[in-house]
Amino acid sequence: MGLKTERVVLVTGASRGIGRGTAVALAAPGTTIYVTGRTTQPGTAALPGTIHETAAEIMRRGGKGIAVACDHADDAQVAAAFAQIAREAQRLDLLVNNVTAIPDELVLPGGFWEKPLTMQAILDVGLRSHYVASWHAARIMVPQRAGLIVMVSSPGARCYLHGPAYGAGKAAIDKMSADMAVDLKKHGVASVSLWAPLTFTERSQVAMREHPGEYDAVMANAVQPEFMGRLLDALMRDAKLAERSGKTFYAAELAEELRVKDVDGRQPPSDRAFLGEPAQVSGAVIGA
Repeated sequence: MGLKTERVVLVTGASRGIGRGTAVALAAPGTTIYVTGRTTQPGTAALPGTIHETAAEIMRRGGKGIAVACDHADDAQVAAAFAQIAREAQRLDLLVNNVTAIPDELVLPGGFWEKPLTMQAILDVGLRSHYVASWHAARIMVPQRAGLIVMVSSPGARCYLHGPAYGAGKAAIDKMSADMAVDLKKHGVASVSLWAPLTFTERSQVAMREHPGEYDAVMANAVQPEFMGRLLDALMRDAKLAERSGKTFYAAELAEELRVKDVDGRQPPSDRAFLGEPAQVSGAVIGA
């Protein structure tokens, strides 16, 4: 039998970026955090960071970090990761669906037809992979009658951002989260989608170095990668969590309501005025 802990978390795509920041921000004594990703050795990816380095930082902060090598395009590997969690931890309190394929051509100019058809990979590792991970998570959370499934989404769900594949994936993630909440409600499990703010990830820092001054204005209000983890820690303890289930939020707005600040003490502003408001589904439920 595995050792039961106070909180068990899975963060997908946690070698670097928002995934890594979220995982390490959630680290605390009594917390076990599983982190998945494909990068297991330094220097094998274009950007720095590995799942083992993330797990080590979780341990340094007092939590228990467990790195699980997993390609979320492979359903068998995902199933094995969840089987490991069920076997070792015997529960799962939080799933953070963060892993997303980021094709190199994503930010290049030009129409979608001018870019490789492989751009649709973001619909496989992003949209589809979120569904698969949530399916496995629900099979653990529903019997325990508790848990939270989070989609890391983006205002690209409503505004033009990086083209149709990216936008369609984010819009679908938001709707998928809302529909999952309908099925999960009577079992005490919540599902929310969060529009992440611009974040100082390794990828954004490379872009800023390679294009000096070009991104200064847009990144002026960017948050640190740990911001989402700080928010999720508060959200898991929120008395209104059940009421929030099924909704899509600007992470910055929810953070202000829950009195969560960035690591530097700033209160990140919302981009609602510029990028639009999250779509919320109707209250109609047919066929549930």
